[in-house]
Amino acid sequence: MTFPYTRMRRMRKNDFSRRLMREHRLTADDLIYPMFIIEGSKVREAIPSMPNIERVSVDLLLKEAKELVELGIPTIALFPVIAGDKKSLLAEESYNPNGLVQRAVRALKDAFPELGVLTDVALDPYTTHGQDGIIDDSGYVLNDITVDTLVKQALSHAKAGADIVAPSDMMDGRIGEIRNELEAEGFIDTLIMAYAAKFASAYYGPFRDAIGSSSNLGKGNKYTYQIDPANSNEAIREVMLDLDEGADMVMVKPGMPYLDIVRRVKTELEVPTFAYQVSGEYAMHMAAFQNGWLDKDTVMMESLLAFKRAGADGILTYFAKDAARLLKN
Repeated sequence: MTFPYTRMRRMRKNDFSRRLMREHRLTADDLIYPMFIIEGSKVREAIPSMPNIERVSVDLLLKEAKELVELGIPTIALFPVIAGDKKSLLAEESYNPNGLVQRAVRALKDAFPELGVLTDVALDPYTTHGQDGIIDDSGYVLNDITVDTLVKQALSHAKAGADIVAPSDMMDGRIGEIRNELEAEGFIDTLIMAYAAKFASAYYGPFRDAIGSSSNLGKGNKYTYQIDPANSNEAIREVMLDLDEGADMVMVKPGMPYLDIVRRVKTELEVPTFAYQVSGEYAMHMAAFQNGWLDKDTVMMESLLAFKRAGADGILTYFAKDAARLLKN
C-alpha cells in the first residue's frame, strides 16, 4: 500500500474504471417529490422563497403526477395549503373525509394507482397558531390530545387510499397509536414513515411560507417538541422508539446539515432510512444557481448523491423532477 506500487490515480484515469469502482449511485427510484396543493381549479401559485416550486390545485396535481410516473419517480408527498377560515384551535379540518388532502389522494390513486402517495400527518397547516399540535392557554403544545387528533387524521388518509402516512409532528407515542388504529380498522398494509429525527431547525422557513403557516406561527418556535440541533444521541433514541411502536421506515429532517444522523441511523439500526432535503436547503441552492455562483446540474446531483453516500435509502427533494430528467437522459 505504498507509492509507487499503489497509485490511487490509476483507477481514476479512465471513465470505464471510474464507473467500475463507483461505490454509490443515484437513481429515480431514490426520489420522493413533495408537492403543495391548494383548493380550486386550474390554480397555480408561485412561492417566492422557493423558485420553480408552486402551489397547485388537484386538477393540475394530476398533470404533475403523470410526469412523475413517466420519469420513474416512485412516490409523491402531499402538503396542503389550508384556507384561513378552515383553520381552528383543534384542527378539525385535518381529518375531514372530504378535505383537500383526502380528495387529492383519491384523485391520485384513481388516475395513477402505481404511484405511491405519501401524506403528511401534522396539524400545523390546520391550526390558527401554526403549531403542530393543540395548545393550552399558555401556548404549550399538549401531547396526548394532539395524538388523538393525529390518529384521526392518519386514518382519514388511509381510508382515502394513502400508501404511506408520515407523521411529522414529533409528539411522543403517536406512531404506536396510529399503528394500533390502522390495524384495528383493517389497514394492515398502510406504511408509516415516521419523521423520527426531526430537528428544531431554522431551515424550514420557505416551507412555512408555502403552506401558509409562517404568519400564524409568527415569532413562535417548536423547541418543546422538535429535537435540539445540538443532539445526536437523542435523535437515535427517538428513532428507536418509533421503530418499536411500528414505524416501517424513518425520516431524518433536515437533510444535508444532518447527514451524520443519517449515517448513525443506517449504521446502528439498519432500517429503511430517508432524509428530507428541506425547503431552506433548496432555496439556498437555487439562489446560488440563479446568481451563477454554482452550476445547477452538477451541484444538484452531487448534493443528492451525498444522501446516498451517508446511507439514505431515499430522499424527499424539490429537485426530484430535475434530477430524474437528468438521470433519464
